Amino acid sequence: MLRSLPPAARTLLWVRILNQLGAYALSFLAVLAGPDLAVVALAVFGVTALLSRWAGALLLDRWPPGRVLAAGLAATGLSLIALALAQTPAQVLITIALVGLAFEIYEPATQELLARASSGERRHATYALLGVALTAAGAAAGLLAAVLLPLGVRWLVIADALTCLAASAVAVAFLPREGTRVARRVTPDARWRPPAALVRLTVASLAFAVGYLAVMMYLPLALLERGVPAWVPGLTLAGAAVLAPFALWVTKRLLTGRAHGVILSVGTLLLGLLAIVMAITANPQLTVAAYLACTAVNGVLLGRWQSMIADAAPERERSRWFAFQGSSWGVAQPAVPPLAALAGGVVGAAGAGAFLTAGVAFLLVPFVLRRVTT
Repeated sequence: MLRSLPPAARTLLWVRILNQLGAYALSFLAVLAGPDLAVVALAVFGVTALLSRWAGALLLDRWPPGRVLAAGLAATGLSLIALALAQTPAQVLITIALVGLAFEIYEPATQELLARASSGERRHATYALLGVALTAAGAAAGLLAAVLLPLGVRWLVIADALTCLAASAVAVAFLPREGTRVARRVTPDARWRPPAALVRLTVASLAFAVGYLAVMMYLPLALLERGVPAWVPGLTLAGAAVLAPFALWVTKRLLTGRAHGVILSVGTLLLGLLAIVMAITANPQLTVAAYLACTAVNGVLLGRWQSMIADAAPERERSRWFAFQGSSWGVAQPAVPPLAALAGGVVGAAGAGAFLTAGVAFLLVPFVLRRVTT
């Protein structure tokens, strides 16, 4: 299927795969910051990442997607190097803010470039292929995390920085210029406001993002709280990365032609139930099993949000639609730590609190999507 993609989309997938090989640093950000600083650090990262996604969308009004992509990856790599060198709490917070300000710049460019490459079912297949490629690369990243984590979280940050810089270099060298050169877009009205359908989709995406990030950010911490050896979180992430594309492949024919909203509603209902199981158990084996099941369900959902936005958005406003919907992830990132801390205070552990937060958030998604699709 890779060979059927246009050159720009095919190269983009390889760029993102390379970047993904070291992209588990975010999962261990709370561990790097330490228990006293974790909530503040994750909140700072979330706020700055939200700003960076909008910066990426605004840059698309002036630069072609390939240039925005390369600049965002390079800035992320350099800021991660600074984070790895940070020692004092103040230095850690400042460098985390720098990472956040660069972290999401390339996302609107990625979505816009792929939206131009195809349409209809082919468009969803392209977005899903990106998700499959990233999760497959995540298998190797999980193994790398399992090897490096016993040496210290900073080694994971360094690995992430190097892959970001390498991916940026590949984008500059190999992303076809004709694939990123576009006519000057008609500038949207300065008072552009998102339509109601986009707002509802974004609210649903926000609930999904809270659930997804609560599990992803706190899984390593929760497993360590439950007494596993230091290499288990990385190996669990690697196993999960193998399951996601397999689940997508198994269900591909069954789900072809079905509405994205219906699939997302059923999938998030299952995710909510699994997250609650992870919250109420203290057994590490059951936690790992439930997380792997979550990953399989997420594999079925790959590309669905992006396809809904790309199909609904007017072409000249598409990058802003992507940025607005994608802002849900930027809002979710600073929201997750205090929500998880609040829930953790009730259940008595940070990891269990995060999973409880995820369960409630996932279960909200079908109710919001029902209003979008009716």
